[in-house]
Amino acid sequence: MSDLPRKAVTRTAKLAALPLGFAGRATWGLGKRIVGESAEIVGRELQQRTAEQLFKVLGELKGGAMKFGQALSVFESALPEEVAGPYRAALTKLQEAAPPMPTRTVHAVLTERLGPDWRELFEEFEDKPAAAASIGQVHRAVWHDGREVAVKVQYPGAGEALLSDLIQLSRFARLLGPLIPGVDIKPLIAELRDRVSEELDYGLEAAAQTAHAREFAGDPDVVVPAVVHQCEQVLVTEWIDGIPLSEIISDGTPEQRDRAGQLLARFLFSGPARTGLLHADPHPGNFRLLPDGEDDWRLGVLDFGTVDRLPGGLPTPIGVSLRMTLDGDAETVYELLCEEGFVKESIELDPDAVLDYLLPIIEPARVDAFTFTRSWMRSQAARIADPRSPAYQLGKKLNLPPAYLLIHRVTLSTIGVLCQLGATVRLRDELDSWLPGFVLAKEPEETLGELAEKLLEEPLEEDLEDLDEESAAEA
Repeated sequence: MSDLPRKAVTRTAKLAALPLGFAGRATWGLGKRIVGESAEIVGRELQQRTAEQLFKVLGELKGGAMKFGQALSVFESALPEEVAGPYRAALTKLQEAAPPMPTRTVHAVLTERLGPDWRELFEEFEDKPAAAASIGQVHRAVWHDGREVAVKVQYPGAGEALLSDLIQLSRFARLLGPLIPGVDIKPLIAELRDRVSEELDYGLEAAAQTAHAREFAGDPDVVVPAVVHQCEQVLVTEWIDGIPLSEIISDGTPEQRDRAGQLLARFLFSGPARTGLLHADPHPGNFRLLPDGEDDWRLGVLDFGTVDRLPGGLPTPIGVSLRMTLDGDAETVYELLCEEGFVKESIELDPDAVLDYLLPIIEPARVDAFTFTRSWMRSQAARIADPRSPAYQLGKKLNLPPAYLLIHRVTLSTIGVLCQLGATVRLRDELDSWLPGFVLAKEPEETLGELAEKLLEEPLEEDLEDLDEESAAEA
């Protein structure tokens, strides 16, 4: 395996081959049909070939191509089953493995960043990577104090590769769109591109991981490995053993699936409340299920390269509007959505139609326990993606404000993973405990309606600006 391809022309040519390959295989399939092979057999072969090429190109390139593949993989549960089968193996492969970086390149990076005597920092260092991701790969080692550690080494040229890939992918986003119905590919790619500089900065990642490790130290449900050492292109953290979530998805017991799903939902909502940060890369490769005694499990959380900074936790309007939707208060929900920018000033919608649009999406919050399934996810994707559907027509008129873009993607991605798990989750418990505005406000006599009125009187943007100023003053 050669080094990470860095020349823009090389990467562009490989990525450009994807849509051309899709078109070529469609022609090949038509030819097979003409000579008499059944549509079902041809369709299966066509999908399998497409999936194989998709993984081959995205996996080899790493960088932004693989980052896009990982983001896409959590949405495979939205695909119709006859299409999802061939894609599932290829896409979920991206969650745990990719072609490795050559050993000589790893050693060169460690020599440059840790010094020529870098081996003295370790009692042991395994040259074979334990995992490979979009911008770096992980090696198992033993630190000089005897602790087992994970050593993340960034690919040389990763920044250039990330930007090059995501720019090229955005050019044919329309062609990739049909892969996942109900998901707008172009904003997804744009948002990934906006996060490039943060993900490349291992200093920011170390700070985010340290904040989580401190907050969740000794937690009965969540384990975050501590940061041991950090420098440019190298991040050393404590090693944690456990079952990758991708293995729970493919082979886990019902008990493991339900426990993993509950803990994933708990971490999604409790993380921002406890740390002021949202872990924004929820694909299964970043989670482990760790045994805790004979019959219990904890959730191990890895990779804090992409986070959203939420000083006050998740925005209160999310909790208030969700609760008001559940209560059927169409007018208040509509006013909140307008105030937060989900409905542009130039657009006027029927509040009852907006409520009808939202209710099926929030079905998991309407019951004490909800079983997330691929069929439920597919039904939601079909409802929103079908141009003949009223939901599709209304959805086109809604807007996603920039402040909510990453929160939306993380929530949608997490739901995708819950559907892959097929987990039964008590989501209401997590919303009650951690989502601001979902239950009664701070003062006992204050009703949710009064809280909603306050939010409508005091724009969220001003609150966030005040928080930013306070944070800057404290710093």
